[in-house]
Amino acid sequence: MSAVPTLSVMIVNDEAPARARLRDLLADIAAEVPNALVAEVANGQLAVEAMKERVPDVMLVDIRMPKMDGIELARHVARLDRPPSVIFVTAYDSYAVQAFELNAIDYLVKPVRAPRLAAALQKTRQGRPVAPQVLAELQKGARTHLSCHERGRLLLIPAMDILYLKADLKYVTARTAAREYLLDESLTHLEQEFSERFIRLHRSVLVARDAIAGFEKCAAEDAETQWQALLRGVPDKLPVSRRQWPLVKSYARQLSS
Repeated sequence: MSAVPTLSVMIVNDEAPARARLRDLLADIAAEVPNALVAEVANGQLAVEAMKERVPDVMLVDIRMPKMDGIELARHVARLDRPPSVIFVTAYDSYAVQAFELNAIDYLVKPVRAPRLAAALQKTRQGRPVAPQVLAELQKGARTHLSCHERGRLLLIPAMDILYLKADLKYVTARTAAREYLLDESLTHLEQEFSERFIRLHRSVLVARDAIAGFEKCAAEDAETQWQALLRGVPDKLPVSRRQWPLVKSYARQLSS
C-alpha cells in the first residue's frame, strides 16, 4: 500500500493570530491528512513573491486583506501552468458563501475547525481548479495588479504603474515607465474593469488618463488616425483614431484648461 503524498501548504492571512490557528490545526490533522507548511505570508503580493521559491499544492487564503485580497490573488494564481488549489478562509455573509457553493469553490468559515479543514484538504486531491471567469465575477471592483507568466515565474504589474495597454494579435502589451509586459487578457475586458483609469484612443490602445501629456497632429498620412497622444516619462506616441477623437478631444480640453 503506497503512502499518501504530503500536501505542501501556504497560509495567506494578514492577522498573526489567524495564521497561528491555521498552523496549529494543520499540525493537529497531519496524521489524518499529511501536510507540510512551506510558507506564511500576510497578503496576496507577498504570496506571489513566495511562490518564486516554491509553488505549494494548497493555499489557505483569507479574503479580506490589505494590498491584495484573496479573490484577486486567486485570479493571478490561476494563470500558472500548474496552479495550486485555493481554499478561501472567510467571515463573509451567507450570500457570498452561497456564491462559493454554487461555483464549487471550497471555503472555510471562521472560526476554522479541524474536521472541516481536513475535509477541505482531502478535496484538493481531486484537482479541480476554479475557472478564472468565475473568480472575475466574484471580484469586487478592479484589481490592484495585472499579472503575466514569464520564464516560469508569475510577475505582478501594479495597475497604477501602467501607462498604456496595446493589443497585438492574441496578446496585450502593458507598458510601464520601466518596461513592457505581455498579458494574456482581452483589451475589451480590461477597458471594462479599469474604465476609471484608462481611456480608449484607438481600437487597439487604452491609455492611462494621468499618463497623457498632450496631443499633436499626426505627421504620417494615415486614413484612420490624425492625432497622436504624447505621454509623460516615455517617448512613445500613441495613435488616436478618427472615431475616438471626438471623445478624446473633450479630455484634451480638460488638459489644456
